[in-house]
Amino acid sequence: MPALYILIPVAIVLVGFAIWLFFWAVDSGQYDDLDGPAHSILFDDEDPRHKAAVNQAQQRDEPKQPTKEQPRA
Repeated sequence: MPALYILIPVAIVLVGFAIWLFFWAVDSGQYDDLDGPAHSILFDDEDPRHKAAVNQAQQRDEPKQPTKEQPRA
């Protein structure tokens, strides 16, 4: 019985730490790109078609900047 007085608070602290660690990982972007690493192993980095596809994907994922319209003459 006296062991429970130690084990229960330790368990609560460990659960709290695990929850904090999960939220830290989500906030720091650890789960943003789940498919990229899995697909990157399938392609050769020196392949020009692969580099073109990577550049295209990066451009697609970048936030679009609003553009000013040029005044018409």
